[in-house]
Amino acid sequence: MTPSLRAGTRGSPLALAQADEVVVRLRTIRPGLRTETVVIRTHGDEGYREDLGTALDGKRAFTKRIEDALLEERIDFAVHSLKDLPTETATGLVIAAIPPREDPRDALVGRRLMTLDDLGPGVRVGTSSLRRRAQLLSQRPGLEVIALHGNVNTRLRRLDSNDFDAVVVAAAGMRRLHIDDRFAHPLSPDVMTPAPGQGALALEARKGDHPVLDLLSAIDDPSARRTTEAERALGARVGGGCNIPFGALATVEGGMRLRAVLADPEGRRIIRSEDRGDASRWKEIVDSVWAKLVQQGAADLVAEAA
Repeated sequence: MTPSLRAGTRGSPLALAQADEVVVRLRTIRPGLRTETVVIRTHGDEGYREDLGTALDGKRAFTKRIEDALLEERIDFAVHSLKDLPTETATGLVIAAIPPREDPRDALVGRRLMTLDDLGPGVRVGTSSLRRRAQLLSQRPGLEVIALHGNVNTRLRRLDSNDFDAVVVAAAGMRRLHIDDRFAHPLSPDVMTPAPGQGALALEARKGDHPVLDLLSAIDDPSARRTTEAERALGARVGGGCNIPFGALATVEGGMRLRAVLADPEGRRIIRSEDRGDASRWKEIVDSVWAKLVQQGAADLVAEAA
C-alpha cells in the first residue's frame, strides 16, 4: 500500500461526494489514514457517442478508464456507483467492499411537491433511463417523457429553467449531495422498481493487493452485498445492458424479498415478479423470480431489445 491511499473516481459532484463518504468510513476504522482522490474523466463524462455503442457498452463507459487506472496501479482502489458496474468484474479486479447502502428508490422532483397522481396528460417529465421511462408510461400513458442527460445538478437546473415539469432521479444521489430538502417524492419500488445496485457503492481493487483488500473489507456491509448480489445476478439473467427497461430490488425484512420489472421502452407491455425466502438461499430466490418473468414472456421482451 502506498503511504497515501489513492482513490479513483469520476469528477462529478456526486462522484466526489461518494469518494468522500468512503474516506470518512475508512478513517473511522483507521484514524489518520492519508488519502488522495484521483479524478479520472471517463468516456461517459465526455458524452455518449454513437461510435462507443459497438466498442463500449453504456455501463463500461463510466467505469473502464477508472478500471484501467487501477490495473495500471495509478490508483489503489476505485469508487463506483454499483449500478454503473457491469455484472462481470474486469479480469484482475474484485469488488472488495460494498458499504452500507443509501436509499435505493427513485424520486420524483418538481418545482413543488408532486406525486404520480399529479402527472396528468402532457406533463413533461425528464429522465435519462429507459427503465424509468417505461414504468412512468405504464402508470401514466399520456405523459411526455423527454430524454434528460447530465449529472444530478444539471438535471435539477433544467427543471428550474422550466424545461420540464418534473424529473426522476435517484434518491440516493440527492441525499449524498444534501439536496434532498427539495420537493422530492420517493417512489414506491412496487411502481418504480429501481436499477440493480442503485444507492450502493462498489469499492474495486486489484486481486492480490491484500493490504488494500483487508482495509476495504472492514467497511463491507453483508446485507448490502447480499441484496445487490441478488439484484445483479438477476440482471445477468436478463442481459441486454442498458438497452432494456429492467429493474430489481432486494430487501431483507426477516427473509429476503426480491422484486423485478421488465418492460418495453414505451411501457405498453410490462411484467413484474417477486419472491421471498431465507436470505442465505438468495440464489434460489433469483431462480424463482427469473422463472416467473420467463413465464410472462421475458424472452420476447429481451429479444425485441437486442
